[in-house]
Amino acid sequence: MKKIIIALDGPAGSGKSTTARLVAEKLGYTYVDTGAMYRAITLAALEQNIQLEETPLTELVKTIEVELRQSPKGQRTFLNGVDVSERIRETDVTANVSVVSAISSVRQKMVLLQKRLGESGGIVMDGRDIGTVVFPQAELKVFMVADIRKRAARRYAEMGNTNNSIEDIAALIAQRDILDSTREISPLTKADDAVEIDTSDLTIQQQVEMILQLAEQKISSSC
Repeated sequence: MKKIIIALDGPAGSGKSTTARLVAEKLGYTYVDTGAMYRAITLAALEQNIQLEETPLTELVKTIEVELRQSPKGQRTFLNGVDVSERIRETDVTANVSVVSAISSVRQKMVLLQKRLGESGGIVMDGRDIGTVVFPQAELKVFMVADIRKRAARRYAEMGNTNNSIEDIAALIAQRDILDSTREISPLTKADDAVEIDTSDLTIQQQVEMILQLAEQKISSSC
């Protein structure tokens, strides 16, 4: 049976990562959270007090190694050999990742890595430009959206102990939406042939089931 490429795109907090991971588990596919890659670079820049501008970031990406490793607990993100999976989810990284991910040289390096990870199929990859830039040939493209308040509540729950209110997180998400959708390089946009799913009132299980049904149709038609 052919293993397909499943691309899940959408704004922050729309449910992509959790849904993509569970879909991958059900299908026996590899899950790749591309946002973690950009967060790792952002963390490196913040820790080294590097200006979030093109020239210094271009030099930075030449000197660091970002690696995604699969573990019993799911995908883990390593920066220069150190597991930073939890650290990259903190507020300072979240507030700056859109600026870093908009830099052309950063995206070029990460997109090449993403393409290599999925070249054999059997992958579920989520991000902002998977169906439009990384894998425009993906057999299944899904674009996930949700009400901003619901998205903020999800992020709040994910973050656990935090000094940020849901309103604070909603404001950060709204700012990121603008940056992601208006940047020149790989803006957040729905692929013409993507299936849009509004997850505002859906449970994770419902989201997973919907995408599995779509995937099964694509797998059957590609045999």
